[in-house]
Amino acid sequence: KQGLAVALRVAFTGGAVMGFTVVGLGLLGVSLFFFLMTLNRSGQFLDNATDAETLIAAIDSLASFGFGASSIALFARVAGGIYTKAADVGADLVGKVEMDIPEDDPRNPAVIADNVGDNVGDVAGMGADLFESFVGSIIAAATLANGDPAKVALPFWIAGAGIVASVFGFFAVRTKDGANQRQLMMALHKGVILSSFLVLGLSAIIIWKLFEGDASDEGWKLYACIAIGLIAGILIGQATEYFTSYSFWPTQSITQAGVTGPATVIIQGIGVGMISCVAPVLVIVGTILGCNALSGQYGIAMSAVGMLSTLGVTLATDAYGPIADNAGGIAEMAELEERVRETTDALDALGNTTAATGKGFAIGSAVLT
Repeated sequence: KQGLAVALRVAFTGGAVMGFTVVGLGLLGVSLFFFLMTLNRSGQFLDNATDAETLIAAIDSLASFGFGASSIALFARVAGGIYTKAADVGADLVGKVEMDIPEDDPRNPAVIADNVGDNVGDVAGMGADLFESFVGSIIAAATLANGDPAKVALPFWIAGAGIVASVFGFFAVRTKDGANQRQLMMALHKGVILSSFLVLGLSAIIIWKLFEGDASDEGWKLYACIAIGLIAGILIGQATEYFTSYSFWPTQSITQAGVTGPATVIIQGIGVGMISCVAPVLVIVGTILGCNALSGQYGIAMSAVGMLSTLGVTLATDAYGPIADNAGGIAEMAELEERVRETTDALDALGNTTAATGKGFAIGSAVLT
């Protein structure tokens, strides 16, 4: 009721709760578990162990933490995704096809299941998936450090710096009433871009402090890997946005294909979907080759940490979509003014694009991890 700017702020704040919960619990959990695994290691488990051997033994135990996160992500993502799509399609079949009533009409009880499904799949499922990727990237980098204290500490510090940067990025998200889709997307981009620049600056300070003297050259190579991973994440997001936003040609071409019937929509949609995979694949391959040349497997692992360092604000842009979608459903069921539904529809359309961006981000980081 108060306009597009306030609606975006409320929805994005709700999404940020999800984003910061995931990264906060992820970093807290893996840090606390790592600390506990180092206690009494040298005396109880390893006789006369060096610091490196103690670190290696503690990090080996972190694999179980990652396995637990992966297990939950599997069930939340797959089961939640199936339920989400089943509820969505079921509500549309009953409402639009059989009964010829509008979307989110209160006479259709399946609308409630659809709204719940948005939370189950696109919030809980995506959050669990990216939680696994986030902690997995830290554990992978620490494992490949081979007991080097500076290399073991680096992924933890970068992840922490990313959370701080994401907080500043969250406050940068603003828009004005009457904004179009490109302006709304740019409002979200401001938060991600600001967070990325802050991560680069904080990472440089961390590298400078951790890698001193003869190790400085290796440290700056790792900084380059972090920067490459961060840029790769942004590029994957931009490519996904281009293919899923109706401000650009790919989505518009699918709309135009609908003039001649559903068959051409399916053909055009599958074709655009296949083409959309090319850019992320090239970006990921380039990232792997570049980071491997700079610092081997550890460099690749650090690029994944860099890519996921801004997850707090990136996941917020993804999780805000279901909130806007459900707000539109409530506006329809409560028979609010038409302008309220127009506002929620604009945010919902943007949310569909950011949801696809989040999926590309999740898959890209999983490959690097």
